[in-house]
Amino acid sequence: MTAYPSADELFFTRAGLDRARVEGIVAEALAGADDGELFLEYRQSESFAFDDGKLKNASFDTTQGFGLRAVSGEATGYAHASELSEAAMRRAARTVQAVRTGHGGAAGAGPARTNQAFYDDANPLNEVDFAAKVKLLADIDAYARGRDPRVRQVMVSLLGEWQAVEIVRADGARVGDVRPLVRLNVNVVVADGEHMESGSDGAGGRGSYHAYFEPGHWQAQVDEALRQALVNLESVPAPAGEMQVVLGPGWPGILLHEAIGHGLEGDFNRKKTSAFAGLMGERVAAPGVTVIDDGTIADRRGSLTVDDEGTPTERTVLIEDGVLTGYLHDRQNARLMGMKPTGNGRRQGFAHAPMPRMTNTFMESGDRDPEEIIAGVKRGLYAVNFGGGQVDITSGKFVFSASEAYLIEDGKVGAPVKGASLIGNGPDVLTRIKAIGNDMALDPGIGTCGKNGQTVPVGVGLPTLLIDGLTVGGAAV
Repeated sequence: MTAYPSADELFFTRAGLDRARVEGIVAEALAGADDGELFLEYRQSESFAFDDGKLKNASFDTTQGFGLRAVSGEATGYAHASELSEAAMRRAARTVQAVRTGHGGAAGAGPARTNQAFYDDANPLNEVDFAAKVKLLADIDAYARGRDPRVRQVMVSLLGEWQAVEIVRADGARVGDVRPLVRLNVNVVVADGEHMESGSDGAGGRGSYHAYFEPGHWQAQVDEALRQALVNLESVPAPAGEMQVVLGPGWPGILLHEAIGHGLEGDFNRKKTSAFAGLMGERVAAPGVTVIDDGTIADRRGSLTVDDEGTPTERTVLIEDGVLTGYLHDRQNARLMGMKPTGNGRRQGFAHAPMPRMTNTFMESGDRDPEEIIAGVKRGLYAVNFGGGQVDITSGKFVFSASEAYLIEDGKVGAPVKGASLIGNGPDVLTRIKAIGNDMALDPGIGTCGKNGQTVPVGVGLPTLLIDGLTVGGAAV
């Protein structure tokens, strides 16, 4: 069994730092502040890209550094450096002290302790050698090309990461976490004459590479990517207009994440820039709609044992049976709103201050059979997979493109369509939900969320869902 460096070795012994002296710097920097912490990070990451039958790119990167934050009221002082030294930390301390109010109060109580861990601390980068990783990509390429003569291009990527963090508070309390992360993506391009289409499939989570090297796993990914591409070859232009829309389970939850989830983050609601601001306790969705954010699901891409402020993650009920019951909070926004932190204070890395972010966000299952839901639709669209999308947090308006969708005619799934986009308003869509399937599924582990220039891994999920009267953009009929 591989022995991994301890936090003391990574952040203190190797850097020649004395823990007691560092704790003293943090205590002095945060004296008189409402909150704050020293965030220490060590990260190894690698990526491989295989395209056109060749390894096109292979990279390995190691980063380390710290971020020191002081919070007073709504003001935040933040300083960071990639140099782990006492001198750099003292310079950072002088910078963040500029936001102290001078009232002499003590920083807020630290996060509760937890002995839970939702993933292993093994480093996936060390578990499989370089040659085996390249061979996996070559095997995937060969298998995909052998599956169908219409395959013209295969693109495969493998990504791995091992991140160790430690949070040090003003009172000397310390919280640490070690976070593995892997992902395998397959994209297949097919052609029928001059007509070309593509399909893709990805999978990942917080764990080792081993599962993704199993032939049964990666072959299933290739088969799914190829299936999507061949479906798209048969697609016809999407109709346009207002119609009933059925969302498939799993990855279509990205629409829930973007159009609704961001609007439930604490900072937007404290500043009253969210469409959900001031609606706590009120009905915001159709009966039966329950939306959860849960960072405690084992091995999931969006899960965290503790967030980047050291708060244990939890299962937060945001909407329960259609009623708004919660927001997602970091420590600062929770304190300013008189609420409790929910373990959603996240940051991209040591160079970034934390803010409220989602973990794994999903809608719970209902009691309807998915086939029964589709059978009840006279004319509509069945959206199974999504590509990109945009949302305005203040208004809730969104536009999403469907990468795989089908016409529904007289209760039956018909021809595949291309060019379909869904246009609507998140809060309004919640009230238009007419049926919720009993088949909630989480995405396969591919989500990445951007906010204010920071990206973090997330998960999404959804059961089959019937939305009444959603605008579909496509070709005019």
